[in-house]
Amino acid sequence: LTQVFGLSSVAQVVLGKGSTGQYLSINMAFGIGVTLGIHAAGGVSGGHLNAAVTIMECTLGNLPWRKLGAYLIGQFLGSFMAAATVFGLYYDALYEYTKGNFTVTGPRATALIFSTYPSPNVSLLGAFFTEFTATIMLVLGIQVIHDEKNNAALKGTQPLITGILVLGIGLGMGMNTGYAINPSRDLPPRIFTAIAGWGIDVFRAGHYFWWIPVTAPILGCLAGALIYRLLIAFHNQPDKETGNEKEQRGVETS
Repeated sequence: LTQVFGLSSVAQVVLGKGSTGQYLSINMAFGIGVTLGIHAAGGVSGGHLNAAVTIMECTLGNLPWRKLGAYLIGQFLGSFMAAATVFGLYYDALYEYTKGNFTVTGPRATALIFSTYPSPNVSLLGAFFTEFTATIMLVLGIQVIHDEKNNAALKGTQPLITGILVLGIGLGMGMNTGYAINPSRDLPPRIFTAIAGWGIDVFRAGHYFWWIPVTAPILGCLAGALIYRLLIAFHNQPDKETGNEKEQRGVETS
């Protein structure tokens, strides 16, 4: 659901040659897709739409490692099918736009509809740092939204605010790499494009950029969780000693 909204918005902007949407359209569509995706999957999986976040939750002990495989398979299959759905939805427009020549780079490149690619002026190190930093912002935002010991979002509003969070990341950190911030958002559609006619160049493009949207978000999630615990969560822990003293004083007063 999330990917269909997001990828179809990119297709409409690219294939419409700017007449049916702009960069803001893409940001908003991904934000809306995330909101609806969390609502749809929240009761079943807790709204796990991001493989990097799922790995982080397992690392933190909030999710059993035995469930990781099922979560990743579900995320990757859903993303792959979303790419196939958008491909079918816009096949006629794709064919007219490319004259049947599906390319990864160049003036008529269309692989970027499905996966992220770096801007020409961005180095691999710059691309990695962008994805790493953007994912840290994502995790910090998610932690703030859901941390009941802090100023958490009101119950029922978390999906909407998470969608706004993704929108904000796209508005401020999307230029360099397209803000994948999620291995399961980027790798399955890339595999689909390799199969559907774009070929192995989807992995070669951008000096073999493909591994960055896979690894940088995972490391960014772990770093973001550590930063949040050190700078915020650690300071919101209840003071057990003070609590015991208060209880003792209450007993003595009685």
